[in-house]
Amino acid sequence: MPDIIHLLPDNVANQIAAGEVVQRPASVVKELLENAIDAGATEIKLLIKDAGKTLIQVIDNGHGMSATDARLSFERHATSKIKSAEDLFDLTTKGFRGEALASIAAVAHVELKTKPENQELGTHIKIAGNEISYQEFIATPKGSSIAVKNLFFNIPARRNFLKSNSVELRHILDEFHRVSLTHPSIAFTYYNNDSESLRLEPSNLRQRIVSVFGKKINEKLVPIQEQTDIINISGFVSKPEFSKKKRGEQFFFVNNRFIKNGYLHHAVMNAFDELLAPGYYPSYFLYLEVPPHTIDINIHPTKTEIKFDNEQALYAILRSTIKHGLGQYNVAPILDFNKDANLDIPYHYKDKTTAETPKINVDPQFNPFKAPQISPNTSKNQKASWEALYNQSDSDSSPLSQIEVEAEEVNQSLFDTQEDTVQAKTYQVRRKYIVSVIKSGVVFINQNLAHQRILYEDLLTKMTLDNSSSQQLLFPLNLPFSRPELALCEEIQEELESLGFQFGSISEESIVLTGIPVNMKQGDLKQMFEELFESIKNQVPETNFSQLDTMVKSIAKSFAIKNGTKLNPAEQEEIVEGLFSCKEPSYSPFGKKTFFTLSFDEIQLKFDH
Repeated sequence: MPDIIHLLPDNVANQIAAGEVVQRPASVVKELLENAIDAGATEIKLLIKDAGKTLIQVIDNGHGMSATDARLSFERHATSKIKSAEDLFDLTTKGFRGEALASIAAVAHVELKTKPENQELGTHIKIAGNEISYQEFIATPKGSSIAVKNLFFNIPARRNFLKSNSVELRHILDEFHRVSLTHPSIAFTYYNNDSESLRLEPSNLRQRIVSVFGKKINEKLVPIQEQTDIINISGFVSKPEFSKKKRGEQFFFVNNRFIKNGYLHHAVMNAFDELLAPGYYPSYFLYLEVPPHTIDINIHPTKTEIKFDNEQALYAILRSTIKHGLGQYNVAPILDFNKDANLDIPYHYKDKTTAETPKINVDPQFNPFKAPQISPNTSKNQKASWEALYNQSDSDSSPLSQIEVEAEEVNQSLFDTQEDTVQAKTYQVRRKYIVSVIKSGVVFINQNLAHQRILYEDLLTKMTLDNSSSQQLLFPLNLPFSRPELALCEEIQEELESLGFQFGSISEESIVLTGIPVNMKQGDLKQMFEELFESIKNQVPETNFSQLDTMVKSIAKSFAIKNGTKLNPAEQEEIVEGLFSCKEPSYSPFGKKTFFTLSFDEIQLKFDH
């Protein structure tokens, strides 16, 4: 039997590695930004064109590389971060695999300009598909500039799997935020299609969070701080009253590295137990410092998941730290068993030395057994006023006896309500289901899912036929959001206007609405926008039509009648008639059954068995 196992060519092996490291343009952004930070940069610029499909460029003022290092950096498993296997368990840098640049160069055109501070000339390298086509000395500033062009040029299938520009830009911005939040002392600048979108000056952690998400977030933050032998915790959590229906800004950083960890997230949610309404989530920015040898970062290609040696201890410390922080700032009630309540002084007495004696006015001549004296004039006037009530004026042209009063014969029908006289066609069960009798049997309708379908088709009709109507607001409504959410709102502003929303402005801090669709309540709009933004982020639509569809689904879900709402017979019948007037009444916009029928034969079988 001939041998069938052989070594893969380098270009194929690099493309396989690129499939793990470079999933989309945001993956390239993450790797290049982390390399710039490892290089000791204090100022980093990120330039994006066409959502990273045409250009991703990172310019830094770090240490730079020599000509030999620049050439070697594109080889697989070439790194300056580790030298032995033991170094994997004592990592303080972000990149260490030596796969980033090699993987990126395997699927894109890469141009590198770099120069160390102690050299007069730098190195200019051009590489595509892991083949170096150009290398020369060049005059360039200290640091490195890496430009990645035409991503996935040699893998058309991977390029076709990329989403729309707006979706890919959101992923790029997410990575940019994660890196910039980890290093507030570094200046970051973000350019999109040659225009400056965001500039972050060196600052402290709180200022960096405010710079990224807007000034409104500052009032929501509660500082968290704790130091122990196994972990140091710092950062911020949001106050319970600012929680959101959907998961908002939630960030974990371990040793200056963004991670995702469901176990630690559960610890945070446990700390907010009984402080949040069901279905609401807090925001948090938590920075954990642990000894490097107690974690394993090398378990995931993108290094966003790590393994802890003592997760249970970290869980308990994190939970108690957040609880203590909320209680310390009077956000949550706490019990202080060492406090003597008897020693508390009322607040309005804290600056007083002696208590004032209350003054009481007493009439020493007052006799409770002495009858009150009434003057003769007073008695006469009172008598005259009482007699006047029973005297009719001679000039009265309409005596009381001549006034005709329209009367109706009193009978039992006056006391019968309409609901008692009209036989009900529908019934509500547990404020969740509507039951109605039809010719073939009984139909059970989920009121929430049915109303979602009704609103969904109604909104689609308004958008496609341009038949939306608005109700003008007496006073403009100001809704504050974070900057990423406001940027997302600008993308879908035209579609929202076709639904009946009228925008006064979209600033860096809030949305100002001057008109809203008819039958929408102002109090529900904040939650509706939050759910809408979250739905668009998670659905990652590929086309404009699917984005519209996602938006309409989210709005219909937000404003649909909730389970637990009591409906009168007229409202129940309106839901039933509206549902069966839809083009697709059987399923909700999210594919769940809205109703099912139980025939009389099936009901009879229940009694026959």
